[in-house]
Amino acid sequence: MRRLVHLVFSPASRLTRLMLGEKRLVVDPQQPDDTKAHMPVFIDLDGTRCEGLWAIVDHLEGNYPETPLVPENAGERAEALCWLDWAMSTFGDHVTKKIVFEKANPRFTGGPTRSTPDMNVVRSGRETLHEMLPTIGKTVEERGNIAGRICTIADLALAAHLSALDYFGELPWDANAAVREWYMRIKSRPSFRSLLADRVPGQPPVAHYAELDF
Repeated sequence: MRRLVHLVFSPASRLTRLMLGEKRLVVDPQQPDDTKAHMPVFIDLDGTRCEGLWAIVDHLEGNYPETPLVPENAGERAEALCWLDWAMSTFGDHVTKKIVFEKANPRFTGGPTRSTPDMNVVRSGRETLHEMLPTIGKTVEERGNIAGRICTIADLALAAHLSALDYFGELPWDANAAVREWYMRIKSRPSFRSLLADRVPGQPPVAHYAELDF
């Protein structure tokens, strides 16, 4: 069976899980025991080992093209990849790492070990999140999804981050109806089921986390 070594609250791991779900590939999920590996790690049926998100994206899109997640149209493709890069770099660095990586147990993020969250860092992440949500909302209002009419890797990447934030109740859903409606559609996709089932010892999700209609 295919294997996926992943970290529960890592956006890269969450995106990989969503991609595998969209492509309907069954995997055996495992927690890491090798701290030196570049998470996530995907091992395909033929033994091909892909370490890290970009290697996995390339492998899955190249070897399982029946359900493409990167658009063929050049303009939409560029837009989707631009949003993918933004989600996994700018949004991740300034929001997810400052909130989720501070609040979650490091064994589930791969982040540095700390005794208690630095609330100054968390507040900084929250402020940036509030600043970024209107841009996301305007985009999905105009296009239907992040990079266009259909769901692409851009939607999955951003949803990977938002799902981790939502686990801890860190998303002000009432502040942006467009983002809320878009996320409700994304989290209703079958590929999202495994993420909504996530539970970690000592850190249960907020009550609405697994509810499709909040």
